[in-house]
Order: sequence, then C-alpha cells, then structure tokens
Amino acid sequence: MAPNEHEAKMAHPRMAAGALFFDDADRVLMVEPTYKDYWEIPGGYVETGESPLQACIREVREELGITPLIGQLLAVDWAPSDHEGDKVLYLFDGGHLTPAALEAVTLQPDELRGVQFVPIAAIGERTIPRLARRITAAAHARAGQAPVYLEHGQPAGHAV
Repeated sequence: MAPNEHEAKMAHPRMAAGALFFDDADRVLMVEPTYKDYWEIPGGYVETGESPLQACIREVREELGITPLIGQLLAVDWAPSDHEGDKVLYLFDGGHLTPAALEAVTLQPDELRGVQFVPIAAIGERTIPRLARRITAAAHARAGQAPVYLEHGQPAGHAV
C-alpha cells in the first residue's frame, strides 16, 4: 500500500473534552447553551497542540470563569456524527463544586443561558440520549474509580 493510501484510511477524529461537577447530593452540573436546544456539560473541542485535559481546563475557565482542579478521566466515548464525522469525547472528574465555587461562576452570555445541578436520573429529560448515556456512565465510573470506554455512550460490546 502506498503511503498516501494508508494515510487516507487513517481516522482523523475531532476530539472534545468536558468535566462533570457534582454537588453534595451527587447531582451533575449542566449548562444551558444559547446555541443548542438541549443542556450540556461544561467543555468543548480540543484545539491543535492541546491535550484533552488542557482543553477541558480551558473550556471550563472560558465557559464558567472558574479554574477548579480537574481530576481523573471518567470516560472516553467514540461517538461519530453524521454531520461532524469521527469524534472521540473525554469526560473528566471536576469533583465537588462547593456553593462558594458555584457563586464564583460567571457565564459567558454569548454561549450560556444558565447553569443548574441535575439529578442523574433526570439528565435524560435535559439532553439528547447519547449525551445522557455518556454522563450517566461517567458518573457511575466515578463511583467505581475506574474510567470506562464507551461507543455512542454505551459500554463497548452493546448494540448501537
């Protein structure tokens, strides 16, 4: 196989990274974007030369105006999209967000309308199914203290 043929077959996925923050009741912090009709978690795309962890830290700072310690990797999700192509998504543990840290949150008004802690059981009411599966799996991985590998928000080996 010629070198350029091999290169054409290699995946060049978009990467994104986000953080799960929790409160005392183990609810997950979700944000309401101005440009989507469903809720998200803080995060965004990884830029050239940036690691997923660095992207997560930058996005949290840009979106929420805070720089909490971002912890361990909770989940990696292979989630290609028809309109965006191959995607690999990383979810990190943002840990417990204290009331004082929540008060320090300053939303980017051109990106976010609001922020709210949501019970894990209610996440599916706020967001799209694949993101709800990803958040739920990552929250459970946090309890087990081991990251999970997902495909479309489901543990590998499950039908998509």
